[in-house]
Amino acid sequence: MLTLIALEFRKLLKARSARLALLVCFGLPLLWPLAPRLEALFQVDLTSGWQLPAVSLGVLVQFLLPLFIAVTCAELIGAEVSGGTLAPLLLRPVNRTRVLLGKLLVALLYPALLIAATVAGSLLAGLFLGLGPFTGGTGLGPGYFAGVGALTPGDALGQVLRGALLAAVMLMPVAALALLFGVLYLGTAPAALATLATLSVLRLLVVFPESVQRLLLTSHLDLYARQGGVLQGLVLLLIYTAAFGWLAVYAFERRDV
Repeated sequence: MLTLIALEFRKLLKARSARLALLVCFGLPLLWPLAPRLEALFQVDLTSGWQLPAVSLGVLVQFLLPLFIAVTCAELIGAEVSGGTLAPLLLRPVNRTRVLLGKLLVALLYPALLIAATVAGSLLAGLFLGLGPFTGGTGLGPGYFAGVGALTPGDALGQVLRGALLAAVMLMPVAALALLFGVLYLGTAPAALATLATLSVLRLLVVFPESVQRLLLTSHLDLYARQGGVLQGLVLLLIYTAAFGWLAVYAFERRDV
């Protein structure tokens, strides 16, 4: 199984969509020190480089990161179908469930790679503002950007890592959903479009009562920045991830490829 996962991980890193996404996630934050209207756009006075990860996640997480994840995770199936390599793979002495589970585990790790690249680029850009002690907040901890007093670099790093971990978990259901659509459509473009369309439709359901909204996947795409009460959202997102993953395995077992 570990060999299969390593193989799928190498395929992921060779994909042009994955490399482009990692480049954008790392490179985009490097523009912040050159953006004179950044503070006006976010309506906050940036006083420390520790605040840039929150800015980067705020820009990327609502559209670009789901887009990157939808395309690349759908490509885990679609690229093999279009390249004619999926059928020969299934003829080897390994069952379909193991093949799909390998792809699923790699897909679930992909959001963490994008978040890590985003945070790394943000902290590199943050050197221009300084990464020392400061008074304020990182945007990912108590008081958001205003903070609750002085922060040491260690405390700031802790808040950034907490936010990054929550962001990675928050995007896992998107990866599992894209893989599910990849199995259903056996193509990258339709699977990615179906994933993004599903997220868009879910966002439109804000017209429903709050009791319904709390159950929607898209209602928890701000989990990384929440100050408390994250447990319910985390559990719900993990349930979505497990459900989409199980459906992908179930569909793959019965799909004629």
